[in-house]
Amino acid sequence: MYSILILTLNEEKNLPACLASVRGCDDIVILDSHSADRTAEIAHTAGARVFTHAFLNFADQRNHAHAAIPFRHEWIFHLDADEMMTPELHAECTALLRGSGLAEHDGCLVAPKMLFRGRWIRRCTDYPAYQARLAHRQRFRFVEHGHGQREAPGLRLRLLQSSYLHNLSAQTEDEMEAKHLRYAAAEARDFIQRRRPLSGIMRDLRGRDALACRRALKELSQRLPCRGLLRFIYQYGLRGGFLDGAPGLAYCRMLARYEQAVSRELKARRAKNA
Repeated sequence: MYSILILTLNEEKNLPACLASVRGCDDIVILDSHSADRTAEIAHTAGARVFTHAFLNFADQRNHAHAAIPFRHEWIFHLDADEMMTPELHAECTALLRGSGLAEHDGCLVAPKMLFRGRWIRRCTDYPAYQARLAHRQRFRFVEHGHGQREAPGLRLRLLQSSYLHNLSAQTEDEMEAKHLRYAAAEARDFIQRRRPLSGIMRDLRGRDALACRRALKELSQRLPCRGLLRFIYQYGLRGGFLDGAPGLAYCRMLARYEQAVSRELKARRAKNA
């Protein structure tokens, strides 16, 4: 089996659905960032163990959990409170861990199905866009990247076929817009700190690693003008977001505004450093 780790901060609204999706797990752990609502109470009622740690960034929070929490299992599946395990993914993880399928791996990449306005918006979220989620407690480490986290370099990773669910509508759209403004600042800061030569980006784009290619394409886009418009054309037109209906159109517009915010942040930071 594997343990479940859920990161929380004032998640009384979203946590019940997340906990219900992992009800069959025998080790559910909440790492809370000093919530002021009923998050801890809801978690205790569901039989989860609750720990508290001040939030610095996502990578730090997940690495702290690996190092400081006494999990019952060596493998940990990472979830956020607005995400849900699926029966298919649980079955795949269980089968791999019962056999020897992960003996030579440090972690697994899993693609989320993004739900927005009650619909899976597959095309305009670039499904499958893989995230590191099933991780060996001792061997796996996260590194901060932009407004989120990635796996540390050099880890041995396996792609899983099944998906978890990420409910983008767990927040109001005004809340999502406000979050995107915070994320834009983090992404601009990360891009300036990690900026690498164009030759390295083009090498990854020409390579056969689909994940590295996708990340290189994102890096390349950060160097282009009119990012908001280009992102909308790419997601809504080239990626087929128009086939995701009205939710796809609304989401692509939101992505365009996010890219415009990143561009403003980059411009401001470059002017400050000039």
